[in-house]
Amino acid sequence: MSAGTAGTRAEQASMSFRVMQLVIGIACMVAIANLQYGWTLFVEPINEKFHWGRPAIQTAFTIFILMETWLVPVEGWLIDKFGLRNLFVIGGVLVGIGWLTNAFAGTLAMLYTGAIIGGIGGGIIYGGSVGNALKWFPEHRGLAAGLTAMGYGAGSALTVVPIANMIKERGYESAFFAFGIGQGIIVVLLALIFRAPREGEVPAAVQSERLQQTSKSYATMEIVKQPIFWLMYVMFVMMGTGGLMATSQLASMAKDYKVADVPVTLIGVTLAALPFALSIDRVLNGICRPFFGWVSDRIGRENTMFIAFLAEGIGILLLLSFAHIPVMFVILSGMVFFAWGEIYSLFPSLCTDLFGKQFATANYGLLYTAKGMASIIGLGGAWLIAATGTWVTAYVTAASLDILAALLAFFVLKRMRIAYFSKAH
Repeated sequence: MSAGTAGTRAEQASMSFRVMQLVIGIACMVAIANLQYGWTLFVEPINEKFHWGRPAIQTAFTIFILMETWLVPVEGWLIDKFGLRNLFVIGGVLVGIGWLTNAFAGTLAMLYTGAIIGGIGGGIIYGGSVGNALKWFPEHRGLAAGLTAMGYGAGSALTVVPIANMIKERGYESAFFAFGIGQGIIVVLLALIFRAPREGEVPAAVQSERLQQTSKSYATMEIVKQPIFWLMYVMFVMMGTGGLMATSQLASMAKDYKVADVPVTLIGVTLAALPFALSIDRVLNGICRPFFGWVSDRIGRENTMFIAFLAEGIGILLLLSFAHIPVMFVILSGMVFFAWGEIYSLFPSLCTDLFGKQFATANYGLLYTAKGMASIIGLGGAWLIAATGTWVTAYVTAASLDILAALLAFFVLKRMRIAYFSKAH
């Protein structure tokens, strides 16, 4: 029995208390969002100072993603066993140290070390926050996971411009230092009031025509024997590739297409194309997670995946075709991010539907390592772009993977899920 589970059955928690726990998880995700989504702002300044080359600098981003994802199964197991508080305090300290290390990095090795430290801390917080949301809200699992993931996807929206301004006025080192300390302190303080539900505190599993949830709980070593898990894993890798390439390389793409500093006016607001795109992208990347999670609670996970994944593939192709037009660069990058971020609500929801909530953090942690695999492919894309001098090959490949994932969701995953629940689940 996990540390978050009492020896006796507790009374069902009030909705207000459950919402409070959800909000704490969202706030933790907001605090660490810049670890991933603010990175693109630092690539060019670091390269201008040290001339290491974009691919070498982007390797730090890949290392961060690998550390953030591949250790989550272990971190999730520790959270499920020992509770959230201690692990989140450690995670908060690590994400702070990670960016402080980046601030003083004078070599690639030190930059990579910062990525390792920050990635470990980020994985604890990301996996723990999503896992806890899945446990507290079985009746609204897609929405709860989406809202939590929204904190990560949109959390950097408010700080994109301040970070960009600090980099411009005081240097990227100051931005790493100030925001590193701030995000670490926030997580440590929130950890003191964060916990998992005890037995009996949440409603029972849901059963409907389009949405099925197991009432059992399967440990991680059991789910790796299920073919449906590995299909989801492959689909996660496919979808993660294009989104991570866009996340890490959007600033470089804007520079290559000569639109980064061109003023764009939309909805009465005028900004340079790159910061405008980054701000809108973060908002849409966040909004899409609860939106598509909510949709999936109603029309089913696979149907929602088909719609969103297909839109992502089309969005990448359109961005590739019209990125040289500043206003289209802003609009289409927003479309790409809106159609991508939902993987962080749909996959954890389906994983917990299939395998239960007791080991939800560890089980989704294993599935989440697919993001690390996607980051490796994305790094390959960065090297391919540098070697060929064109964005076409890498982005067409990413779009093709998205479209294939959409077809797999509708025609294969749905049938496997029905067959899975036709057994004694």
